[in-house]
Amino acid sequence: MQYNKLMDKRSKTYSVKVGDIYIGSEHPIRVQSMTNTNTSNIADTVSQIIELYDAGSELVRVTVNDEGSAKAIEEIKSKLIQKNYNIPVAGDFHFNGHLLLSKYPGAAAALDKYRINPGNIGSKDKFDSNFEKIINIAIHNNKPIRIGGNWGSINKQKLDEAISQKSSDKNSLSYSNIIKNILIDSVIDSANKAVEIGLKKENIILSCKTSNVRDLVEIYENLSERCKYPLHLGLTEAGLGRDAIISSVSALSILINKGIGDTIRVSLTPETMNSRTEEVEVCQQLLSSLGIRNYIPKVISCPGCGRTSNTYFIDLSKSIKSYISSSMPAWKKKYPGVEDLNIAVMGCIVNGPGESKHANIGISLPGNDEDPAAPVFIDGKKYKTLHGDSIEGEFIEILQSYIVEKYG
Repeated sequence: MQYNKLMDKRSKTYSVKVGDIYIGSEHPIRVQSMTNTNTSNIADTVSQIIELYDAGSELVRVTVNDEGSAKAIEEIKSKLIQKNYNIPVAGDFHFNGHLLLSKYPGAAAALDKYRINPGNIGSKDKFDSNFEKIINIAIHNNKPIRIGGNWGSINKQKLDEAISQKSSDKNSLSYSNIIKNILIDSVIDSANKAVEIGLKKENIILSCKTSNVRDLVEIYENLSERCKYPLHLGLTEAGLGRDAIISSVSALSILINKGIGDTIRVSLTPETMNSRTEEVEVCQQLLSSLGIRNYIPKVISCPGCGRTSNTYFIDLSKSIKSYISSSMPAWKKKYPGVEDLNIAVMGCIVNGPGESKHANIGISLPGNDEDPAAPVFIDGKKYKTLHGDSIEGEFIEILQSYIVEKYG
């Protein structure tokens, strides 16, 4: 995998082991996702975990909200291992995590990480005891936790006190900043409390999610300055489709470029007929676009213009992408490093030769009224020129030969 200078900018954090992977600044930014199955439906949950993992999710979170889901965890992990999928699985707990983890020690042992929200562990008089139960179970099983804050994590007592102080102090912070500060305080205070109980700092990950891009950036900048815990990035309740993708990518790109973030998720509301794996693919494309991690060879193609009224270069780009997608499962095992390959498919003489020379392998197709020839470039040098109706097949053969020679 290519080295990227952005990795030098990563905020230094502890390294946290989750299953067989590590999360933190010394390790790759990890992609994760979450199932939307009923966890007590073991077959469906196992199937979706595998689907997400095969798509590239390095850690999968499941809902553990009742006894049925807690009972299912051991068998879910067992079936995954039987299928040779040693996938880190995190349990998502709200309200009753202390009860479920206590009653089902098998689930506590099988899960690779616990995700808790300090805002719903218990009321003021029960919070400390409930929180301590979860932390002691994590200590006993040597499991990491993610303390995940959101607007539901706001400490109401602290909020009331801050608002009361604001009403008497004209120079106090805005209401928005008060909430953001309390949200940050809630996860850091919870982390400090966990360490006091006995949990290792190397077993703590933090997150502070909001649904507003600017708020998210500001919160994580503050959080990164105040602690060395690995940070999980994500825009919560991002929404549907393109709007959700744009918002999530905008926020995460800003933070990652600042060196903030050790694991990411793009939380998309699933649309009818769309696979759950879409959010994993968006994360991969984001990291690939930033040049941080590559997962599949990149195909560069021009947008087309009046010089390219024919659609052949578009069809060829699609064919190349389809060929790569279908070949990657085998290529990953046989040709390590192939994910760093750059391929250019250009539509005319204006940018075609230049872009093709900058790719590992590229082809410049003829535009309108151009000579019906397609020069192929390999590692910056012209390799040969293709003609006729067999350009696609010949180019794919050249591409395959290049991969075998370079990565085989």
